[in-house]
Order: sequence, then structure tokens, then C-alpha cells
Amino acid sequence: MCASGLTDPGWPAPDWSRPWNGPFAHDGAAVRAACEQGVPLPQALTQRFGTAAPRFVPQADLPEGVAYEQFIFDTVSVPTREGLHDFFNGLVWKRFPATKRQLNRLQAIQISMAGVGRVRGPVRDAITLFDENAVLLQAPDAIWDALTAREWPRLFVDLRPLWAQVRLVLFGHALCEKLVQPYKSITGHVYRSPVPLALGDDLAAWDAWLAARLTAGELESKPFTPLPVLGVPGWWPANQDPAFYDDVTVFRPHRSSSPTT
Repeated sequence: MCASGLTDPGWPAPDWSRPWNGPFAHDGAAVRAACEQGVPLPQALTQRFGTAAPRFVPQADLPEGVAYEQFIFDTVSVPTREGLHDFFNGLVWKRFPATKRQLNRLQAIQISMAGVGRVRGPVRDAITLFDENAVLLQAPDAIWDALTAREWPRLFVDLRPLWAQVRLVLFGHALCEKLVQPYKSITGHVYRSPVPLALGDDLAAWDAWLAARLTAGELESKPFTPLPVLGVPGWWPANQDPAFYDDVTVFRPHRSSSPTT
């Protein structure tokens, strides 16, 4: 029990003032507050989201030998452990319910085709990567060109004024978890299909657009490009210094542009 009379859930409280937490801040703060009142995380998520997301249940409800993804598909219930990882998973379910359902449906199809083996296979691997680490980006063409070419000084220094027109939202819940304790090398995987500018900042529209795009074939093609997220202008004070981007262990050039990578 904390000195204030609140319960310590046993996992750190995210800093909701961080720019990357913006899309989740309102719901996240409410769920965290419920946990501090002693409400178990699965119950706190279900109470907060109601029918806007699946039911969240304790991890113990997952029967032995049943695949996590198959259980979600069959029961519309998400086994949830106490901790930041599943906390952020719940928040992403609320923000992107159609996309999360589509990813789960694709996982269930793959399981029905190949079963659950020691090796997931390329489609399931890609689905997992998207679910855990994806970043969604809406940006001018010049930003996209520099990003996919991994021209980091151009992207973050020369084009810095253009970042005022960029909208970047984290989808991967493992990525959100890592950023609770930020370090320079944290890298997300940007989905290489630009979010249409016509969608503006309507994340419900982003969700519908994304869910319609994601297929097994699309994901198997590995449609990702890396982004060290603390390089994003305005996301980390140290990146105001252009020398921040000189660290080639983090801001790695494209393999085809350097024989040493």
C-alpha cells in the first residue's frame, strides 16, 4: 500500500505528458487509477472500455495447450497479465479495435492452416511484429522518401520544419512499454503505407483504413521500415542537437548505401 492509501500495481506509471503517449493518455490514466484503487488490470480494462473492445480476462483463464490468439478469436476475450505489456495491449485494443480484430483473425486463419508449432512461419511472424512494434505515419512525401532511404540527417535535420505536418502514432504495445523507460536505441517499425492525409487526425478513420489494408500477403511482404523513435523532433530534448543523429549504432544507414553495414 502506498503512503497515499493507494495500491501499488507493481508496474511503473507511464508519464502521460510524453508525446508518444498522447493517443492513449486519457484512457490510460483512468485504467491506471483504477488499478491503484486495487482493481485488477483485466477488470479495469473491461470496465473502462465496455463493448468498445473485447472482454479482458485473467491470464489464468487461458486453458493449457490453447494458443493465445485462438482463444481470443474463439471467445472474444483477451487473457491479460498484470503489467505494462498487457496494459498497453488493452489501450491499443481500445484505440484500434478493427485492426486488432483483423490481426487476430489472420492469426487464427494461420493456426487453422498450419497448427501451432515451434516455428510460427512468415505470416504469423509478421503479424506479431506489427502487433508488438508497428508505427503509423502520416507525412509529406519528402519525409517518407528520406525515411525509407534511411537518410537520417536529411530526415531529422534538413527536413525538421516539415515535421510540423507529420502525425505519428504508435501501434505496437511492446514499443509503448519500452518507452516508459526511454533509451536512445528504441526502434519502431513504420508501416510503409502512408496514412492518407484526407483522414486527418481521426484515429477511428485510421483504424478502419488500416484494418481494410492488412492481409496475410501484405504482411508477409514485410512492409516495414525502421525508425529510432526518440529521433522524432519534439519527442526527446537531446535530439535538438544535430550531433544526436551522428550515432551510427542507432541511426544506421541503409545497407545498400554503405559497405560497412
